[in-house]
Amino acid sequence: MAATDEQPARHERHPQRPSFLLVASITITGITVNSLLTPSLPEILDGLEASRRLAGLVLAGATAPGIVLAPVIGVLADRYGRREIVVPCLVLYGLAGGLAGLSPTLTVLVALRVVQGAGSAGLINLAVVIIGDHWDGTQRARLIGRNAAVLTVTLALVPPVGGTLVDLAGWRAPFALYPLALITAAAAWRGLPSTETRDETVAQQLAAAAPYLRTRMVRGVLAVGVVLFVLIFGLSLTVLPIYAEEGFGLTPSQRGLLLALPAVTSTVAALLLGRLHQRFVGRRVIVAGAALFPVAYAGVAWAPSLPYLVAAVLVVGAGEGLLIPGLQDVATSVAPAASRGTVVALWVGAARLGQTIGPVVSGYAAGTVGSPATFAVGAAVAATMPFALAAALQSDREAVA
Repeated sequence: MAATDEQPARHERHPQRPSFLLVASITITGITVNSLLTPSLPEILDGLEASRRLAGLVLAGATAPGIVLAPVIGVLADRYGRREIVVPCLVLYGLAGGLAGLSPTLTVLVALRVVQGAGSAGLINLAVVIIGDHWDGTQRARLIGRNAAVLTVTLALVPPVGGTLVDLAGWRAPFALYPLALITAAAAWRGLPSTETRDETVAQQLAAAAPYLRTRMVRGVLAVGVVLFVLIFGLSLTVLPIYAEEGFGLTPSQRGLLLALPAVTSTVAALLLGRLHQRFVGRRVIVAGAALFPVAYAGVAWAPSLPYLVAAVLVVGAGEGLLIPGLQDVATSVAPAASRGTVVALWVGAARLGQTIGPVVSGYAAGTVGSPATFAVGAAVAATMPFALAAALQSDREAVA
């Protein structure tokens, strides 16, 4: 199926098409699992009388389950239906997240965060799968772009909300927002269509998805997904704050503003995605988004002054806004509905792998050769992405052009 061809809407085949507000609510729930707590990590650890060196456990506890569970949840959603998997995930997320706020020790909190992370593991990719189930062509690309914009804006707005709650009511207060996922669960139960359980075994289900997973296009998208999130989480989120302090003397608040800048251009680019897909061939938009990364990271590496650094960081955001939803669009379009959850979940698993590797590798590199050199190497690595995508998407051009 063409990712950019205008297709007839699926409204006739899916009379119970969900509202985009419901899809966005699922995305927001998934992304707030960590972003709500990041400003309050010192207060959480102090309140539980734990060492600040253990801060990573609070966040990793909620993200680590997704590396394994995101693909599993995708397979289960293909087998049992979207609603039948999304709703239990939301309930688990809301209950465990709320209970975590009552934790008497860090050990209990991390254990509950792992349970909450199991609930959140498939939410973001299932939101994309739901879009793919109910919209086609340019409509699908437009809504995936809007969903990416929702994610970006949430990442920018939720941390201040969490920090304000801590200032007003203490470190346990942000956890009180997690049970709102139960409201989303009720809305999902009413708003998503019920699906009959498929008769085939999991092995047969995976065998049905295998032909799509073996295509050069899917292999290329998965590989680029790993590289992309290694770069974003390694360079943009780990090395950039260090570089901003060491090279430009920015204060913590100034560094926070710098890190928020990509959200601006990413949101704009994601919102324009549907219009760009109408005007240009979809694969060209994706390749163009990938081509922005080597330019941007080279600009960061050799920025002579702060204005140049700011400009380069804004270009990174534009690349994110074009490339991430573009890759999601390919993942949703390459397989039929029966295998869509599996393909999208594998892409999310690849992304989570990159998110895990990136900070470790880039942090070590920055400590060894310095931040500018790390960005220069990152630019060289990023330069492989547009060529890899051009080859992969060209190989299955009929599916994406």
